[in-house]
Amino acid sequence: MPQGQLTGTRIRERRIMQGMRQAELAQKAGISASYLNLIEHNRRRIGGKLLLSLAEVLGVEPSILSEGAEAAMLATLGEARAADPSAAPVEETPEAFAGRYPGWAELLTRRHRRVLELERTVETLTDRLTHDPYLAAALHEVISTVTAIRSTAGILADTPELEPEWRDRFHRNVNEDAARLAESAQALVSYLDEGAEEQGGLASPQEELEAFLKDANYHFAQLENGKRSEVETMLQGADVLQSVAGRGFARSYLERYIEDGRDMPLDQVLACVHEYGPDPSSVAQMFGVSLSRAMRRMAELPKEDGIPEIGLVSCDASGTLIFRKAIEGFALPRFGAACPKWPLFQALSRPMVPIRQVVEQDPRGDAAFVAYAISEPATPPKFGEDPLFHAHMLIVSRAPGARREERTAPLGVSCRICPLQDCAGRREPSILTDGF
Repeated sequence: MPQGQLTGTRIRERRIMQGMRQAELAQKAGISASYLNLIEHNRRRIGGKLLLSLAEVLGVEPSILSEGAEAAMLATLGEARAADPSAAPVEETPEAFAGRYPGWAELLTRRHRRVLELERTVETLTDRLTHDPYLAAALHEVISTVTAIRSTAGILADTPELEPEWRDRFHRNVNEDAARLAESAQALVSYLDEGAEEQGGLASPQEELEAFLKDANYHFAQLENGKRSEVETMLQGADVLQSVAGRGFARSYLERYIEDGRDMPLDQVLACVHEYGPDPSSVAQMFGVSLSRAMRRMAELPKEDGIPEIGLVSCDASGTLIFRKAIEGFALPRFGAACPKWPLFQALSRPMVPIRQVVEQDPRGDAAFVAYAISEPATPPKFGEDPLFHAHMLIVSRAPGARREERTAPLGVSCRICPLQDCAGRREPSILTDGF
């Protein structure tokens, strides 16, 4: 049986026995936490120098991590059979089954271990939600603060004859309670995120690509010279790209980046943005490219004085987000559907029509954004085939306190966490308005 089939399970067990977190072990071994997560779940084979490094950090002999995989697999097969007493009796022993069908035996052991891991995860999360004192206290603090704000706001709304001194005091209470609510909510989110990191890993090739682009801040200076030879070197040095599909997505993106850089040189794009502002139509007209290409190129610009922060989000014809570059103050959903009022989705119903709109996600704040959206065919036109459209939305931040001479459209992130009332596009109740 090849070495390394269940080595990852041994590494995970040893790490847990020593009370070491996944991120800590990965840092000491000189690899990313996402790569270690794949190793621990036996999705990547391991050997050589990396196995020696992990064994050294864990303080064990490398043979303890790598040997005995066959015996462990046979034991797992026995556990899988014993876990289902209602199954029909089998005549073959685990040894005979593994000898005749080694591939099926390996698949069955992986599935059984995955089932056990999921059961433990469910039990852990259930126990955490039920008995975790910090989580219970945090939720109690959030609910108590919301109740206090609501009570104070009710007094202010229902008692117009309040004396100025008392009204000022109630306003101060609302402000203090709101600040405490924000801190409690942020602490709760951070606490839950830490728990999610223990599970670790990137769930899809798209997330691998996003992590790869985030590490580079969506700008690759080494590709501005148009050298395709740099692409493979960059891919080989990217630990976060673990899957074949993820590397394929990254390769396609970098090759497209080179084409954009060739047709729209960086220094000329920067000069255009400095002169005409962050308007994608100006870039498109200057270089004779489509608006979607101009948007993509603008989202690749490095940070520079005089140029506001620029984000980009794209979706396919179903409305599913396929690309995201977030900017501060404009939240993008990680999973699930986004707000249907985004200009991104309006563009799908109006193909090839440019849309410009000033938007904001928090009407109480001072953060406004200019959104540029366009829906264009994703593939060259062919006779006898309907075009398939992709929509793109460039998000440009406005300076705090800038004058709003245009009507600002309120938007949400997703319905589940949107505070907007009486929204025609709402698909489900919001936990911010109906959840408490």
